[in-house]
Amino acid sequence: MGKFLCVLRSWLLMVSVIAAGNTLQCFRDYSFVSEKLYTASPGLVNGLQARTFGVWTLLSSVVRCLCALDIRNQTLYYITLFTFVVALAHFLSEVFIYHTAALTMGIMAPLMVASFSILGMLIGLQYLEVEAQSQNKKKN
Repeated sequence: MGKFLCVLRSWLLMVSVIAAGNTLQCFRDYSFVSEKLYTASPGLVNGLQARTFGVWTLLSSVVRCLCALDIRNQTLYYITLFTFVVALAHFLSEVFIYHTAALTMGIMAPLMVASFSILGMLIGLQYLEVEAQSQNKKKN
């Protein structure tokens, strides 16, 4: 496995662990969501919304961890990539369409993580294709 894919696996695992921590915060105290993410409309955040956000975050965490463990699984790879696309779209829409979030560090962090992850995973696709082609040549 190439060095880039090893770094990508480490990145996905790190993001997964951080997401698991955020999940715990969502279930422990919903003010985390209103104070860090939806700062433009904190009154709209309640316990149910925070727990729903926590469940989504937990699901994303599990998918990303599984991809880090089995990065050559193409279906899992694309699902993981899609979790970052959905996260990016969600946070951008909350800032620019619904105006429930402001561009604070609480929003900038997930925007940057999602953006860097999308970029890294798209680059990783090229490495996976090259790796698959070289394995096919060895078989022939």
